[in-house]
Amino acid sequence: MIHGTATPVESVGWQAQLAGSITSLPLLLQRLELDPALLEPGLAASRDFPLRVPEHYLSLMRKGDPHDPLLRQVLPIASELEEQPGFLLDPLAEQHSNARPGIIHKYHGRLLLIVSGGCAVNCRYCFRRHFAYDDNNLSSSEWDQALDYVRQDQSIREVIYSGGDPLAASDKRLHWLTRQIAAIPHVRRLRVHTRLPVVIPQRVTDELIEALAGTRLPLTLVLHCNHANELSAELQQACTRLRRAGINVLNQAVLLRGVNEQLQDQLDLCEGLGDLGIQPYYLHQLDPVQGAAHFQVSDAQATALHGQMLARLPGYLVPRLVREVPERPGKTPIPTALPD
Repeated sequence: MIHGTATPVESVGWQAQLAGSITSLPLLLQRLELDPALLEPGLAASRDFPLRVPEHYLSLMRKGDPHDPLLRQVLPIASELEEQPGFLLDPLAEQHSNARPGIIHKYHGRLLLIVSGGCAVNCRYCFRRHFAYDDNNLSSSEWDQALDYVRQDQSIREVIYSGGDPLAASDKRLHWLTRQIAAIPHVRRLRVHTRLPVVIPQRVTDELIEALAGTRLPLTLVLHCNHANELSAELQQACTRLRRAGINVLNQAVLLRGVNEQLQDQLDLCEGLGDLGIQPYYLHQLDPVQGAAHFQVSDAQATALHGQMLARLPGYLVPRLVREVPERPGKTPIPTALPD
């Protein structure tokens, strides 16, 4: 099912939507007609990790429902401040893979470029909510050094734009960076990981597509959509433009308690993605980042759910259930089987 927006935000440019994102918890509660009692428990958590919600994403939430699955992803709550065993500031040990400012090099043959430290929405389960973005905010000379790193490592076949959200960068920056990478002969693919088209679909402009897709490099854009209610009519239009430009569009989701851990949630999401021409790619078990323990779904529940998905959906609409484990050479599959 494609969901329409409740307010006419589609006519507002993406930069204005990004700049005008809601960062005030009292305003968020007021706009969604929620109980003011939610304010006090969330204030301290929002000081630790700021609230940020774009107008488009807000328009997809149900007013008066404190359990709305989209709201739950962005609403600061007191339990974020409770330290839980095994939940860490750097759950993927990325500080050890931060090869130089702007680069995370964890896996053979590919690396991440931190193109922008900014995000359009602050998801409360974000595994980089404590990441040292200030140390990875590159000047022009530092970008040249980061690109030299790519040029000098002949093993790198794929460059992945990450962040933050790389599409928070300007078209001019993306145009320049993409052409610099395309000029490196041993790089064969470009990938972009982004949530911005989900929360501000107006980001997908002709200028953006030209900046990213106008080179020799095959381009894959990996969205981050967790619930079918995020599949708006505006996102559908954006995906149509991407597909017409020959861009491969995938989706990765995170399994989150209170958001999408029920079978019907996953069926609706995967079939909805298929309707938009988006390939479900990964379903991640939660990265154990400090502040997100309340989202955790047990492995037993996750594997049972994934088995039910295999029984109900065609194989091409079933994402792989995985987790990321520090120091391993790739994502770790979590074995599942069809139910009896």
